[in-house]
Amino acid sequence: MKSAVENLTPTRVKLVVEVPYEELKPSIDAAYRTIGSQVTIPGFRKGKVPARIIDQRMGKGAVLQEAVNEAMPGLYAQAVEESAVRPIGQPEVEITAVPVDESETLNFTAEMDVVPAFTLPDLDGIAVTVDDVELTDEDVAEELEKLRTRFGTLVTVERAAVDGDFVSIDLSATIDGEPIDEVSGISYEIGSGNMLPGMDEALIGMSAGESKDFTAPLAGGDRAGQEADCTVTLQAVKERELPELNDDFAQLASEFDTLEELKANVSEVALQAKKFEQGVSARDKILEHLLDSVDLELPQGVIDAEVNAHLEGEGRLEDDEHRAEVQESTARALKAQFILDAIVEQDEVEVSQQEFVEYLLMQAQQYGMDPNQFAQAIDANNQVPGMVGEVARRKALAGVLDRAKITDASGNEVDLAELAPDEDDDDTLETNEVVEDVAADAEPVDEATDAAATEEYAGSHAGEDLDAPKA
Repeated sequence: MKSAVENLTPTRVKLVVEVPYEELKPSIDAAYRTIGSQVTIPGFRKGKVPARIIDQRMGKGAVLQEAVNEAMPGLYAQAVEESAVRPIGQPEVEITAVPVDESETLNFTAEMDVVPAFTLPDLDGIAVTVDDVELTDEDVAEELEKLRTRFGTLVTVERAAVDGDFVSIDLSATIDGEPIDEVSGISYEIGSGNMLPGMDEALIGMSAGESKDFTAPLAGGDRAGQEADCTVTLQAVKERELPELNDDFAQLASEFDTLEELKANVSEVALQAKKFEQGVSARDKILEHLLDSVDLELPQGVIDAEVNAHLEGEGRLEDDEHRAEVQESTARALKAQFILDAIVEQDEVEVSQQEFVEYLLMQAQQYGMDPNQFAQAIDANNQVPGMVGEVARRKALAGVLDRAKITDASGNEVDLAELAPDEDDDDTLETNEVVEDVAADAEPVDEATDAAATEEYAGSHAGEDLDAPKA
């Protein structure tokens, strides 16, 4: 095989490939066997039809088409490897010549977006400044209030509903008089805003047994986004009754005997959370520094495809303002991916099985799934390589963070090592066999060659662990 690379733009190339007949011959022989096993010709058993008979009956062109279709994925992959290009997204392949006999060659071209060439900045001693850690009495009081809320109870009250109440409601929706949906006995917190727009306003001031009409766009289903006439009926009003802050509450909510001991512990936990926020801020500023320090051109075709897929999934293809927002975030995420992949390669970052297991468990918890089911799902959808690449990027950014010079606003050096888990901790992660099996099969990959990684990287940074870049 001969291949040549033609640079079309800094992010797009064309491979011109020439394959000798002898390299295509195994696929041609396989094509004869495949066709011979499928056709019925009098006087010959299936699978025993001579090649010359197949040529006479089916035409040599049908054989060559079958052979080229079978061989093309492998030939393309070989040409990419030999040319040392790093494609991203799907190629546009065009077959320009098919060999009829041994004197001719198979010629094809493949245009593709590629990872652009760029130079990483100096990664040692990047300086960033973060806010001071300030823990106030109000912070501690807020955490205690959250704890009280967890142990609160809902009590039915005979009064009009107000913001913050918990209510039991019936809800129905129609469009042009046609019933669309109807549900009964829904529990809802007024003010949470996680159902239909306008429902909070309708509920406030209502009493048990009353109904009210309002108009809102439907949130899901075949008619999602369409304006519907909605009716909400209030069945019951409940308010949260909180326990008193005393020693009894401390014993109920914790292992401490007194309220003072509980407050001291809450203060310590809140202080640690503030320090953790410092670490998250430092990580984000390191990533911003890298994004600002690297000048590279991005493959616009990849970005456009991702943006269109995102907007189509939301049903907002015509929303130009939202498109601009998604375009910007997708471009930023893709640039971050390229930079972190380059750091992975430069620093020879590797992902251990234990690190991958921990990430699997964290993601399963984030999606509210059983770890076993989550591992099976990502394995079935061939998402393991993408997740391995994600863990590698997190490690790469964490490595840069370790080498950075981090100070707070007062000029004090911030030691992020204090936030690291104790490696000698006897508490170990409990994993099941499926999670461990998926992790054991995971192999590090060059994620810049995986088009699906763009979507994953742009949308998977909901976690706040310090190893995770926030794109």
